[in-house]
Amino acid sequence: MLKLFTLPVVGPVAVGPIAAGLVAAGIASPAFANDTMAEVKTGGLIFAQSDDVSMAQEDLFISASEVRVDYVFENSSDKDVESLVAFPMPDITGQIDNISAISDYDSDNFLHFSTVQDGRPISAKLQQRVVSLGIDVTDEFAKHGIPVLPYSQKTAEALAKLPEAVRKDWIARGLIYSMGAGDAGGDLVPLWTLRSTYWWRTTFPAKKKVSVEHRYKPAVGGTVAISFFENGEPKGERFEEYSRKYCLDGDFVRVAQQRAREAEAGGANYTESWISYVLSTGANWAGPIRRFQLTIDKGKPASLISFCGSNVQKIGPTTFRMTAEDFDPAKDFDILILNPPEAAQ
Repeated sequence: MLKLFTLPVVGPVAVGPIAAGLVAAGIASPAFANDTMAEVKTGGLIFAQSDDVSMAQEDLFISASEVRVDYVFENSSDKDVESLVAFPMPDITGQIDNISAISDYDSDNFLHFSTVQDGRPISAKLQQRVVSLGIDVTDEFAKHGIPVLPYSQKTAEALAKLPEAVRKDWIARGLIYSMGAGDAGGDLVPLWTLRSTYWWRTTFPAKKKVSVEHRYKPAVGGTVAISFFENGEPKGERFEEYSRKYCLDGDFVRVAQQRAREAEAGGANYTESWISYVLSTGANWAGPIRRFQLTIDKGKPASLISFCGSNVQKIGPTTFRMTAEDFDPAKDFDILILNPPEAAQ
């Protein structure tokens, strides 16, 4: 179920355990008091485990504007294999003072997901479930005509029309939160979790290969300034977390620290972008991925990037590539990008 900036790539790719990484892109400072945008993890296709169908090839491309994944599957058996294939969308959980990395909350297909199999578009079905405190409340939402997407304008309008008794009950059960005084007043904030999955039935013919492509727009989280230093120094719990998650190396840290000091002295802030790609679902297929290729485009030559990887090469002003044979996707990818201010791009 996938980071970079303008300097001649300082602190490029640290060699470390293959974590799973994601895209890069400058994010504009949001017009909110909170300075952090939520991180939303996305990934690839899920298939019920099979001893017959293997992933012969995966070619993964990640940028701030698009994720492209091209697969080649192979059925090595002498019988056709019929199965369900699924693409889980990231869970979307409502919260107070949320700043979302997703821009299109009024669409069920909020990542603009599309897929093609052997050159033919797939009309995937969408399953959506609403969960709160581990309890499935989807049918209750349907009964009251409440759209399931948190933060959708249509959802906000429907919540405002809830009968008072239902409103009080949902507040008590932790489905919604009232921003006003008492249960009956104020705007209602969604607190439920939406779980969405696109799925379709397919056949893997005996002794044949099948190509599957899918595309979507990633959700890029981040901050409006460099956040992983403590009093300007590379230390503290957040720095340790970033070091583990993104495999920060000395050059990357040194340049990031310099940029943070320039901002404190009156310069413009570099901003953080995070992208996460859930790569570990590739292990659902029979055996390892025989040929794996990951290409990451940081977007702007002046961006700084760091992620965990091995055998990574710079193949262009903003692009990096990692290849592997018999690749076991045991971990996921996390990418950190430091975006320069507009004047430095």
